[in-house]
Amino acid sequence: MEKQEENQTQGTYIGNQPKEDYSFDQVKMLWRRFAFEMKERGMETFYNAMIKREPIRAENEQFKMLLDNQIQHDYITTHLQDMNAYFRKELKNYNVQICLELNDKPEEETKYLTGKDKFQALARKNPNLHTLKNMFNLDVEY
Repeated sequence: MEKQEENQTQGTYIGNQPKEDYSFDQVKMLWRRFAFEMKERGMETFYNAMIKREPIRAENEQFKMLLDNQIQHDYITTHLQDMNAYFRKELKNYNVQICLELNDKPEEETKYLTGKDKFQALARKNPNLHTLKNMFNLDVEY
């Protein structure tokens, strides 16, 4: 009961708010739409963080947004309330919540110095590239 009173004093009593069903596809669509709105507002850091990964469904109506570093986390935290409000309004479900989480397994960014190095890395992932290279007599040393 205290929690209800607390939320009422803040003007956001969730008990009276809509709780409609929605699909994960709707969440992904809104995710992209919100990302592009952030880009239009000049918030490139926010946009890049959202476009890099899709939301991860956590428990109940909670979604996680994985971030690469603390800078992104600090920047997006200031706008998280607006983001939650957007998703709640568009999905017509005020139980939806988006949480931020730092990615504990950052991808190693490899800088390839030559075209040959890049080709070798891609060929390890897809050996058919060697066949194509030989079939079309391609030169990877550019």
